[in-house]
Amino acid sequence: MSQGGSFDYSTAFSRNLGWVSAEEQARLRAKRVAIAGLGGVGGFHLLTLARLGIGAFNLAESDRFELANFNRQVGATLSTIGRPKLDVMLEMARAINPELDLRRFPNGVTRENVDEFLRGADVYVDGLDFFAFEARSITFGACARLGVPATTAAPLGMGVALLNFLPGRMTFEQYFGFEGQPESEQALRFLLGLSPAMLQRSYLADPSRVNFAEQRGPSTIIACQLCAGVAAAEALKILLRRGRVLAAPWGLQFDAYRSRCKRTWRPGGYRNPLQRVALAIGRRQLAKIQQGARQQTRSVHTGR
Repeated sequence: MSQGGSFDYSTAFSRNLGWVSAEEQARLRAKRVAIAGLGGVGGFHLLTLARLGIGAFNLAESDRFELANFNRQVGATLSTIGRPKLDVMLEMARAINPELDLRRFPNGVTRENVDEFLRGADVYVDGLDFFAFEARSITFGACARLGVPATTAAPLGMGVALLNFLPGRMTFEQYFGFEGQPESEQALRFLLGLSPAMLQRSYLADPSRVNFAEQRGPSTIIACQLCAGVAAAEALKILLRRGRVLAAPWGLQFDAYRSRCKRTWRPGGYRNPLQRVALAIGRRQLAKIQQGARQQTRSVHTGR
């Protein structure tokens, strides 16, 4: 609140000016962003974009906060355990800007509501869980059909992998090839499609913590916060039609731990010869990791 006791948009976001013009800030205030998933990256996306001065959001989330979320999710605290993530994050966003126009989708994104979820959206920012393959395919497919620009900034290790899918360009399905594939293959295609450079691979301390079959993998707050900054910058460029926006099959991976940034290019997406080789290697490595994990489990159960 201002000294006068009331919220004032111009004052609240005046420090954005300089990096954006006053006219651009007014345009951001009139924009609507759709975000599906308000957990690890999605919660940071919402609060970052709210502080950028975006005026309206369509928000989809069906989960509740739990203790296992504490390592990375901005809304996860002792006071929010058991509460719907959607309710908590709406409260946090309105505490930044009480004038926000917020549309709620408490059942998440489904085939039945995806068109309504994207109605009026100027850009979609992906905040879904890594393993939410069906919801992600539904949402990105609808973005392509409805002409809504979409960006995904995925937390990998201690870094971020960025892909944008723009109207009239390569689609999510053309790039990843999820259709008809089992979930384990979708997971591998998603991982290697996001990060062909795999900058995070060299410092994975315990490979047994990665289990695609059980939809389980490690995460860090470092990566989630990096994702929010990168996704917000892409959203700003898309919304203001300012600056170059990389579109799939071009992508970007930045790894803070390794102090490396790599621009990636996979023409043809999963059909690219290099990507086919990477997928074949990845399948063998995952099979080896999972076999080792099974052997370790058997040893524990037998006392050996």
